[in-house]
Amino acid sequence: MTETAFRFATAIRTALGGDAAAAGRLRIRGAGALPSAFPVTDLATGAIGAAALAVADLFGAEAPQVTVDRRLASFWFGSSIRPRGWALPPAWDPVAGDYRTRDGWIRLHTNAPHHRAAALRVLGQPSDRAGVVQAVAAWMAGALETAIVDAGGCAAQMRSMAEWAAHPQGRAVAAEPLVHWAAAPPADTPPWSPRPDRPLAGLRVLDLTRVLAGPVAGRFLAGYGAEVLRIDPPGWEEPSIVPEMTLGKSCARLDLRDPKDRRVFEALLARADILLHGYRPGALDRLGYGADARRAIAPALIDVSLCAYGWTGPWAGRRGFDSLVQMSSGIAEAGMGWKGADTPTPLPVQALDHATGYILAGAVLAALARRRAEGRGATARVSLARTAALLTGEAVAQAEVALADEAADDLAPGIERTSWGEARRLRPPVEIAGAPMTWDLPATELGSAKASWR
Repeated sequence: MTETAFRFATAIRTALGGDAAAAGRLRIRGAGALPSAFPVTDLATGAIGAAALAVADLFGAEAPQVTVDRRLASFWFGSSIRPRGWALPPAWDPVAGDYRTRDGWIRLHTNAPHHRAAALRVLGQPSDRAGVVQAVAAWMAGALETAIVDAGGCAAQMRSMAEWAAHPQGRAVAAEPLVHWAAAPPADTPPWSPRPDRPLAGLRVLDLTRVLAGPVAGRFLAGYGAEVLRIDPPGWEEPSIVPEMTLGKSCARLDLRDPKDRRVFEALLARADILLHGYRPGALDRLGYGADARRAIAPALIDVSLCAYGWTGPWAGRRGFDSLVQMSSGIAEAGMGWKGADTPTPLPVQALDHATGYILAGAVLAALARRRAEGRGATARVSLARTAALLTGEAVAQAEVALADEAADDLAPGIERTSWGEARRLRPPVEIAGAPMTWDLPATELGSAKASWR
């Protein structure tokens, strides 16, 4: 329902420090919704709209109108790329998924090799999925969750929304703001102003994020002209996700434990306007790049980060992903009841990741506006769990008309020549009057570029 999308957009704008009344510049078109116990299409529409309004805000009194297509927004929360003559690899490792335990359900997230190895060690090294099923069935869900997390893996017991609300971490997240803000000291800031046709041209974004939420933010910023340089460590791969998420970016590799690569990284950071990172709390500190060190290298930096389970409480810093937060926070259990299913029923798309990505992008843009006005950088932090609280705070969705199927005119014109072959993209889900969302670079493999600014 459109009014729900406006409520989401207004809540996000308020968290970004923007004028809630400016949501009046937002127009929403289209009909239909993704099937879910929760208003996922409205979240997609509101989050994308809020990020685009933050772009428009850079023009001050001349801020243009923003229009979001709720159908295309729903599609972009799934996948935007349409390969031609090649196929994306499977999204999930063969072990990943939901399993019955002695007293309920648990989800194992094993896409990363070291996370898979940790889970299998705890389970006694079963050789195939059938063996994992048998091994998991002998455990209580909470005990297995703890054992796998303690072993360095990723798992989440299915809890109800009431159980999450009573859990110490659920209570901590409920008390957190949607966006944590901290201002930096005054600093010399590079001269910059938005270009009418490419609002973010001239900005440098150093992207240290993985998987979905952070890369969504970088992709959005690149769509309006920012130069986005993604840095991954040697050996890191995301084969099913990279073609979707590296659109508009240059992708390089650096080993931040190597002295030579550290010097390169510090030179990049010194010239960056924006740093996006999704390392667990404390990870960059252990590499010698804690908040104070980053600020010393780049005093005017806009430093924006995300985590899975929130920034306070006993699980602050716990490894997590969208699908795990859905299990922990009651979303999968509520979906199970809504659908009348006998297995966990998550959202139809990784909506926590995508929405958090647009909130992250909005935080970058709000901080950029403040830097122009006040001559200082800023730090902002968001989390998947707090985005889940935003979504579940709305009433369970009523039945709505289904989205119309994808059609040929939903695709943007032209061919994208990716590292894997030709592809088409969906048309962008949002329009800012006079400033079309376009990308200067096709999707590319990780590590395919030099670690340098263009």
